[in-house]
Amino acid sequence: MKQLFTILFIGLVNLSLSAQAKIDFKTTTIDYGTIEKGANGVRVFEFTNTGNEPLIISKVTSSCGCTIPKKPKDPILPGKTGEIEVKYDTNRVNPIRKTITVISNAETPTVALKIKGEVIDPSKVNMLEKKTKSVMQN
Repeated sequence: MKQLFTILFIGLVNLSLSAQAKIDFKTTTIDYGTIEKGANGVRVFEFTNTGNEPLIISKVTSSCGCTIPKKPKDPILPGKTGEIEVKYDTNRVNPIRKTITVISNAETPTVALKIKGEVIDPSKVNMLEKKTKSVMQN
């Protein structure tokens, strides 16, 4: 009888060790490309819980205040999909190179997501083109 309890206990421990949430992102990098100042800076990272336990995202942070991530509020059940929305402040004219850190109860508890691209001011780009053309025409 004691052996039966020991075997059952070991079986339950093994089951609990293999039960795990897993987060599988469609992509870990979003490229904004070249966008204009003031353009829509919202993008979405899609993921699936490929594990066998509910996925709970506890924290999502950005490497900069110019990028605001939004995490799902509810747990993501096994086999279901979720989204992490990221909003970049496109009023900042410069290259985009930011990291979003996702912390969860998944098998890999910390995942780094990246956004990249460049925000340009079209009025300044046109002025540079005009200067280049007028210099070349003289």
